[in-house]
Amino acid sequence: MAADKQKYMPLLLIGDEQEKMILRYLDRSEVWLLSEDGQDCALCAVTDEGSGVLELKNIAVYPEYQRRGFGRELIEFISRYYAEKFSRLRAGTGDSPLTVPFYEKCGFECVRTVKNWFTENYDHPIYECGVQLRDMLIFEKDLEV
Repeated sequence: MAADKQKYMPLLLIGDEQEKMILRYLDRSEVWLLSEDGQDCALCAVTDEGSGVLELKNIAVYPEYQRRGFGRELIEFISRYYAEKFSRLRAGTGDSPLTVPFYEKCGFECVRTVKNWFTENYDHPIYECGVQLRDMLIFEKDLEV
């Protein structure tokens, strides 16, 4: 687990591009760092949302390490690590052709949509794959021991 969370802000900003939004959850997050050959390559931040729900607030992989399975490896790790304490893992993301298939491949299913979340909570438009993100999709999966 990463100790000095603030020092990972450049990597956190890959997963969530507005520092103000990251600071809303960072202090109450547990941040996990994945390294390869001594080089930091990916991280995730999770929070206890109560009622047995663990939320994945941020998952980010440096560009030079993307598409190598590190994001999936982090999700598999936290799913195993927290399975005895939590029953569900939740993740909110934009409706993007990059993130939706990723979460589905990791065993998540979309359970609801929060309309206009990105347009109402960020101070600038967020684009991914040329598409402006508006609604947040909430994905969940069961954690099993």
